[in-house]
Amino acid sequence: MTRDFTDSVASNLPRANSLRWLLQAMSQASSNTLLTALPSADYKRLTVLLEFVTLSLGQVLYEPNQSIEYAYFPTTAAVSHLNVMESGRDVETASIGNEGMIGVPLVLGTDHIPLRAIVQIPGSALRISAKAIRSELQVNRSLQFLLLRYIQTLMNQIAQNLACTQLHPSQERCCYLMLLTHDRVGEPVLPLTHDLLSRMVGVRRNRIGEIIATLERAGLIHHQRGRVTILNRPELESAACGCYQLLRSQFDQPFDG
Repeated sequence: MTRDFTDSVASNLPRANSLRWLLQAMSQASSNTLLTALPSADYKRLTVLLEFVTLSLGQVLYEPNQSIEYAYFPTTAAVSHLNVMESGRDVETASIGNEGMIGVPLVLGTDHIPLRAIVQIPGSALRISAKAIRSELQVNRSLQFLLLRYIQTLMNQIAQNLACTQLHPSQERCCYLMLLTHDRVGEPVLPLTHDLLSRMVGVRRNRIGEIIATLERAGLIHHQRGRVTILNRPELESAACGCYQLLRSQFDQPFDG
């Protein structure tokens, strides 16, 4: 969705000292599905408050039960929510990419959550301060409605992932997660290591090696150190469990109005 609002915001950019910042923010905002689902006027208003950031692999955005300072709208990055146990071990409860937002407790009137948010796939995002998004939610009803709908979708994702882990074969689950990552990155070459896939799928690292070898022999992917290249997406979709199509349809639901 393209919106021309340069003139309307140029005088309201105290942080911007060049046109480059403005064009970058506009371009990145158009890469997050939540932001582009907003009505034009609300989109313009919010974009002025957003800051372009680059997120690095393993960067922690917030820790369990610590104050959340920013909300993030990923554009090419993906972020994992991890439930950290007393032993120090963790398990992924959800992953969030350009279809969503990190920092949903801010929408619900709190500033903390008992989860760690860590960058799973490095890339770009737009962020907004906790104070700014709280203020915007008071006056921007479209934003409030859209984010509440998104939170429902996120809850559905968490429930679906739990069922998938318990009921679906690990190879089908791995295919579905590769497809989601492909959707978020937007390129066939995915920065997926064995360790990351092991955490995402919920199996041991040696099992991931077996799955990758099987998919590579079938001509669906090509694997190099730390990278997976999708060669045949239609066949990869056929090899994935039904969770992929289900979640893709759910990701679209908050944007139907």
